Amino acid sequence: MASIWVGHRGTVRDYPDFSPSVDAEAIQKAIKGIGTDEKMLISILTERSNAQRQLIVKEYQAAYGKELKDDLKGDLSGHFEHLMVALVTPPAVFDAKQLKKSMKGAGTNEDALIEILTTRTSRQMKEISQAYYTVYKKSLGDDISSETSGDFRKALLTLADGRRDESLKVDEHLAKKDAQILYKAGENRWGTDEDKFTEILCLRSFPQLKLTFDEYRNISQKDIVDSIKGELSGHFEDLLLAIVNCVRNTPAFLAERLHRALKGIGTDEFTLNRIMVSRSEIDLLDIRTEFKKHYGYSLYSAIKSDTSGDYEITLLKICGGDD
Repeated sequence: MASIWVGHRGTVRDYPDFSPSVDAEAIQKAIKGIGTDEKMLISILTERSNAQRQLIVKEYQAAYGKELKDDLKGDLSGHFEHLMVALVTPPAVFDAKQLKKSMKGAGTNEDALIEILTTRTSRQMKEISQAYYTVYKKSLGDDISSETSGDFRKALLTLADGRRDESLKVDEHLAKKDAQILYKAGENRWGTDEDKFTEILCLRSFPQLKLTFDEYRNISQKDIVDSIKGELSGHFEDLLLAIVNCVRNTPAFLAERLHRALKGIGTDEFTLNRIMVSRSEIDLLDIRTEFKKHYGYSLYSAIKSDTSGDYEITLLKICGGDD
């Protein structure tokens, strides 16, 4: 069965002559010796798909009675450690942990919540919710509810439910109807009916929304983005704008997030690691293309100038090439 976590535009693919036992043994040697053989760890873990890494994890546990992630944590440190642990984590568990990290401690990382919940498919969201409950014994919805409020909370909960239509078929009549509803809910009244925005933007399929936004422009002579900016505010506005951007071009949306994570003083490693790891088997090639198109330099060169050491080497391997 094709994994819902693998697309056709990734930089990381299945390794052809794969042997989990050979890899597990090489990794154990790389960790066990005096000083760690980071080069060996990097070359194995970045050149195997996540599905293959899960088989290495199983094999490692069976052969050495230990969790590979615990040995990596014990042996590595800093951003490099986080990145290597991310690589051996199953995708749904990785996203669940990223969501938890976005909500724990003082303050909520709304940007991360928005990014994850707008870019994952309904089927992925269902797996993430299951993983979240398995790991934390709490439902994702409960945590979102206690960390957020208002229309933002309502919309996040709708997305977390994984109820967005995934079909590729579009219904022109529905697009006209929805565009009219959005127009009446926003531009064409005193005060905005936020629920209508949430309902349509969080439940309709991406192709359907694309058509709806075209119809919206016909009716209102305005782009939906301008209406959202004029009618709404705060994190709710940010979330709806993110949905519109993903509908129009998800790789461009993620390229913009990476650009923000890499520019200015300091690097946002939390975002950088998440996007590089979670999109490496889905659409990182397209993200690279969009990055170059929008910013005039390659993602590869941005990572190179902003990171260093084994952390840099690993990210560049995941990036898979310069543009």
